[in-house]
Amino acid sequence: MNKSVWKNPFFLTGLTFIVLMLSSSFVYSMLWGNEVRRLYFISVEGSVVESSPISPKWLFPFGTDAQGLDMFGKIIIGAKYTILSAFVIAFLRVFLAIPVGLILGTYLMKYKKYINGWIDSFHYIPLTILAYFLLFPVLWEPFEGFSTSIIERFVIEILILSLLIVPILSALLGNEVSLLYKQEFIMSAKTLGAGKWRIIFKHILPSMKEKLVILLGQQFMQTLIIFIHLGLLTLFLGGTDVDYQLVADPPRSITYEWSGLIGDSFRYLQGAPWIPLTPILFFSATMLSVSLMIEGYVQATSGQSYYKNKFKSAYPPVEKKLGQLNKSDFQKVNM
Repeated sequence: MNKSVWKNPFFLTGLTFIVLMLSSSFVYSMLWGNEVRRLYFISVEGSVVESSPISPKWLFPFGTDAQGLDMFGKIIIGAKYTILSAFVIAFLRVFLAIPVGLILGTYLMKYKKYINGWIDSFHYIPLTILAYFLLFPVLWEPFEGFSTSIIERFVIEILILSLLIVPILSALLGNEVSLLYKQEFIMSAKTLGAGKWRIIFKHILPSMKEKLVILLGQQFMQTLIIFIHLGLLTLFLGGTDVDYQLVADPPRSITYEWSGLIGDSFRYLQGAPWIPLTPILFFSATMLSVSLMIEGYVQATSGQSYYKNKFKSAYPPVEKKLGQLNKSDFQKVNM
């Protein structure tokens, strides 16, 4: 990685937050396990003035849930499961899509039209709904209890959420590779006798490095969004603990991962909004941190702003739009 990346303030700000959350989560678990502070009520001169769920206070900056558990403690415990799982899924998506994309963009260029037409159908399939039906038998606890361990459930969920998006990413990378093959430096290398494998490893992959890093960050954020969607559907990362008693408690997260903290507390949005808003806040802060890392990386490697260029391409200036109109169209605009 370029040395200047480690001096970029955007990259360092985002990286600091991610590292801080992960290190805090591991240190907390090593010291206290999954034990969370409790505060059932607050009393003044022997009289109860507030009972759980308790709103944010000085010693409980994010308040407590309905059982009196400290929200911040639950967030810290669940950080490692949420962030690391999202990173592994994002990495696997890109890692598995790279060789397929290279094959599509080099050896199967003549079939690109047909392959892209088939893969484009995946864009119209709601990924969250598909993931829900595939993961429900694995993550929803049956009446007799889970038949799989928590590690097995994590592995299955990571593989399913990774493989579902590989076809779309493969087509995206295949189109990028085919565009690079038309560049002059690639044509020159072919003229000099370079084989396809040499072109791939010496020219194409180095040229795609920046795009692959950006793609990794984008997939990380998309994975977090899928976690939120599945959480709202009460399908939690690592498994959903279901109570089958006559007077049952709501489904809850086993690991305190953040999507579970949203899904099992969304009903408190009006009465105790800090309970669901706390994990939403940390989801947002994590995605913002990754966005800052992407921006910092692009600035350090290319000297340009990623999001500024993206905004300009999405919303070109009015003058540029008018310049693209022909004379008759321009007259219609002024009428």
